[in-house]
Amino acid sequence: MPRIVAPTDDSLAQAADVLRGGGVVAFPTETVYGLGADTFNTSAIARVYALKGRPADNPLIAHVRGVDDARTLVQSWDDRCDKLAGRFWPGPLTLVLHRASKVPAAAAAGLDTIAVRCPSHPVARQLLERFAAPISAPSANRSGCVSPTQARHVADDFSSIADAADLMILDGGDSEVGIESTVVDLTSARPRILRPGSIGVEQLEEILGTMESPRMESQTISPGTSPLHYAPRTPVELVDTMELKQRMAEPANTSGPLAVLCFSPPFVKPPHKPVGMPRRADQYARRLYDALRRADGFGCSRILIELPPADNALWRAVHDRLRRAAGG
Repeated sequence: MPRIVAPTDDSLAQAADVLRGGGVVAFPTETVYGLGADTFNTSAIARVYALKGRPADNPLIAHVRGVDDARTLVQSWDDRCDKLAGRFWPGPLTLVLHRASKVPAAAAAGLDTIAVRCPSHPVARQLLERFAAPISAPSANRSGCVSPTQARHVADDFSSIADAADLMILDGGDSEVGIESTVVDLTSARPRILRPGSIGVEQLEEILGTMESPRMESQTISPGTSPLHYAPRTPVELVDTMELKQRMAEPANTSGPLAVLCFSPPFVKPPHKPVGMPRRADQYARRLYDALRRADGFGCSRILIELPPADNALWRAVHDRLRRAAGG
């Protein structure tokens, strides 16, 4: 059974030793929990992919202490990178750049690019300082499933995996942001947002100028861009408020009990099971993955999600995750 440990001096030192020995450690970031390994250890990277059941073409993100570490992983670190890091690092921004030749291809899904970010969570930062080298990590969940924002989510996902019996999970509490980082591709002529997050295009364009924001519907050089991702086992359906109320007025035997993520739980009557969601974008994002996991545990035939607004960058990032949870 994976073990959850408090981030003490002793446990952080032990976690760093595990990484040096080619092992894997789950650790908190401000976005979601990560499943980390030494960026330069190909067998450790392979274990991350095996534990997650992650497709080989889905790249990892190299987590670094700061710009000096990032420079060692990429071919060219330019003025744009300095400006972005100066404003948004440490924080939920990932940069995709051309990979330095000394970085194993396995750490970047065989690509000539690499995704790099500097997390702000204090436990992640302490672990990086103890390890004193980049840590490559995807989210600490089984591939394609709902991302973990609490230590117990990680333990639940890997409790039945024999190879994860010795997995150490550093408990850093609930993730503050709750959805994955914004990913910006700086390898093309015009910068592109490959994955939306809490840092929006308007903020980025203040530094980079006009950007492309294509809708990604296949696996790219960024993690988290496949059509079905962040998905619970129970099928998900997205509905607007009017349709949700109509569905709740139908006889229950039409579709069986439904789990419902909504803003007004009182109008969801038994046998349906409501999960109340906040109306503020930051609070909604922070709660989303835990709410999906809770709804998935109800054993209902379907999860209905009342669509939130899409009037700012964070809401649009939430919409991206909801759409992928519903399979596109």
